[in-house]
Amino acid sequence: MKQLTERYANQIAGQLSCLDRVVINGTIPEICHAEAITGYLYRNGVRIFDYPRWASELRDQIRQNADLVAKQCDLAIEFLRGAHVRKESLVKQILDKRGGHEGMVCIFSAMEPCASFTPWHDKKTGKTFVKPDSGKCLHYYFYFIDKQLGLCHLRVPTWAPFRLQFYFNGHGRLAAELEKAGIANRALDNAFVQIDHWDKAQQLADSLDVKGLHKKLNGYARRLCPPVGLFVSGYHWSLMQVEYAMDIVFKRQQDLAPVYENLVRTAVHAVKAEDVAMFFGRKLHGAFQDELGNNFQTRIQGTRVKHHMGKAAIKMYDKFGLILRIETTLNDVSFFKHHRRVEHRDGSWQMKTAPVKKTIYSLPDLLPLMYAANRRYLEFISSLDDPTPGLRDLEKISEPVIQGERSLRGFNLFCGQDLALFESLLCGQFNLSGLQNRHLRQILGKKGSQISLVLKRLRSHGLIKKIGHCYKYYLTALGRRVVATAVRLRQTTIIPSLCTSQV
Repeated sequence: MKQLTERYANQIAGQLSCLDRVVINGTIPEICHAEAITGYLYRNGVRIFDYPRWASELRDQIRQNADLVAKQCDLAIEFLRGAHVRKESLVKQILDKRGGHEGMVCIFSAMEPCASFTPWHDKKTGKTFVKPDSGKCLHYYFYFIDKQLGLCHLRVPTWAPFRLQFYFNGHGRLAAELEKAGIANRALDNAFVQIDHWDKAQQLADSLDVKGLHKKLNGYARRLCPPVGLFVSGYHWSLMQVEYAMDIVFKRQQDLAPVYENLVRTAVHAVKAEDVAMFFGRKLHGAFQDELGNNFQTRIQGTRVKHHMGKAAIKMYDKFGLILRIETTLNDVSFFKHHRRVEHRDGSWQMKTAPVKKTIYSLPDLLPLMYAANRRYLEFISSLDDPTPGLRDLEKISEPVIQGERSLRGFNLFCGQDLALFESLLCGQFNLSGLQNRHLRQILGKKGSQISLVLKRLRSHGLIKKIGHCYKYYLTALGRRVVATAVRLRQTTIIPSLCTSQV
């Protein structure tokens, strides 16, 4: 089966996979939780009930430093009232007047919730310590244009434990790399609609220097959050949210419009829970308890379909009527697993499949996993895009096949048993781990001998293939086309048409 990118190759200007939104948390290990900060205060001779005074002095340092930075950059700190204010819109207005040159763009401040601690004395144990608490404190938002990363911002709270939040966009970083390499391009918002050398741009998008990013993060933390100098450990940087986008850029809006309209409407009906799990390289099991499903939304910019599984999601939408974007979003990078070195508390280690670590140094391992999710989704929607080859295949597999003296009947799209079989074969888990006799017995409720005959019919018509030296089967390319087309025709064409005719 041809992928969508091959089918419309003449109408596509280029294709690019790139990091999009990246949010990084910064924590100071010495004071990041109640036990840690209690130990820090004791070691440094600070009475537990003097914690508020100690934290207030550090708060004043951050405020004075923010005023100094604003003065040096000839900026005024704007206080934002209300959670409804969109900082991105304000920044865009400022950039339209200021331009995109390097340096500080603006500084906002706002009262927002924050983690905190409160002194406590336990009369039963006689111990004095701090315990977790929550409240509100003043936060500063420093927006700036970095030479390597483009537009970024750092969120700095004024109260301990001073948990920072850093944001950058992978497309902004790539724009800086393209300019440095002298490759002409044209960007709209966070997407490229034209690049002179798409292959070179892909290489630059894949060449993220994590050590350089770490050094840059430490530099901004020292400049904008002075209290970090008190702590030997400095900041530990972890991934909070990562988005990875695959952009298929069409030459003209009229080329993308009919393709996208068909895809997005069909995907809402055709994608099942097992398919969503398959996109992420997972298999559904009885212990899975997170939310899983599809969501279709009409926005000012257009329409969007979103498939979510726990803290991971994959979206498809169009940008500016020119770009078909498939985007994987992770709100917890440990959702994905990969083969890595796992160290144990006793000092030993072993290589095994384990969740991705949250450190920023996991980015190089994370990108191929997110790219694979986008690619699996692209393959799935490619089977939905053009039903014509599938219709020809359906006609072909409806004819009986003669094997020796035995005739194996074909498959009937309108037959309940055959349709139930096709729907079973669409289970996403079979794309990953293969199909066995026992799987179909459980789904279809038939005897083993009956399923053996079904498997023989499927093999004789070229819909499945057997893996050598094991009783495991996979759908062939023909099988994927036929099954997807059969289910699609029933759910999105035949049933709606019959319902309409009844009305």
